[in-house]
Amino acid sequence: MSLPTYDQFIEPILRFLAANPEGAPTREVHEVAAKALQLTEEQRQELISSGQATYKNRAGWAHDRLKRAGLSSSAKRGHWQLTDLGFTYAAKHPSPLSDAEVERLAMGFNNVKLKVANDAAPLEVEQEITPSAASATASPDDRLEQALKELRDAVAADLLDNLLQVSPGRFEIIVLDVLHSLGYGASRSDLQRVGGSGDGGIDGVISLDKLGLEKVYVQAKRWQSTVGSPELQAFYGALAGQKAKRGVFITTSGFTTKAIDFARSVEGIVLVDGMKLVQLMMDHEVGVTSRLIKLPKLDSDYFDEEAG
Repeated sequence: MSLPTYDQFIEPILRFLAANPEGAPTREVHEVAAKALQLTEEQRQELISSGQATYKNRAGWAHDRLKRAGLSSSAKRGHWQLTDLGFTYAAKHPSPLSDAEVERLAMGFNNVKLKVANDAAPLEVEQEITPSAASATASPDDRLEQALKELRDAVAADLLDNLLQVSPGRFEIIVLDVLHSLGYGASRSDLQRVGGSGDGGIDGVISLDKLGLEKVYVQAKRWQSTVGSPELQAFYGALAGQKAKRGVFITTSGFTTKAIDFARSVEGIVLVDGMKLVQLMMDHEVGVTSRLIKLPKLDSDYFDEEAG
């Protein structure tokens, strides 16, 4: 008997969280959903290629869809909880959900972007990746590209949730780890956390040479509200006080249009918002691990009669 698909996990997870206003640990939700779907012990033992139990993976994707719909959240690490909208939705949609409604939750919010403050402006022109045709007629390569996008989007959302839950001090350390992974500093010891009160708007210092003659100063803000021009101006003033030429301002949220305009009007300030930060973490495997998938491709040269 095959395991239920991830969309079939959506309703049992929704109902359990609706019955538990304080939310519940992820592992408990996994088991409740498995019980509701009457999974056998054999089905519970089935694993995906990464080694994770398949039913837990599918429960995770079901919760991802609830999050994208704004109905649930990762209130803290390893803990799921419905949002106010989620409780309202559950009350207005008695069990069982119709097939059409389950499909809407499963497929209708795939392109929902990472949560950032409403008044945040994009730092870069965003490129959308959309399927060239319906999934039933898209080529395997097209479906693979779309699947990879969905996987990255899900990990990006989880990364942002976790960044918002760590302490400000831990966030500063993570930021320095990301910058070191980008090639700043000959060794990790060349990136020092300053932090604390009286830091003058400086949270970290990167020595670009062994003598420390050239430095980059870092401001790291683990915020949910948007960073405005006053914060950028204060950071620019702190750089001037250090006689510094370069600074990086990194936040988990975003920047207002005025803040971006100010940064572009002066020299030496680089902005990194939450979206860019989590992309860098995935690209350079900071707080993220990757798995290798082998995709076979025909080597037509091997079959050439003149290949010797």
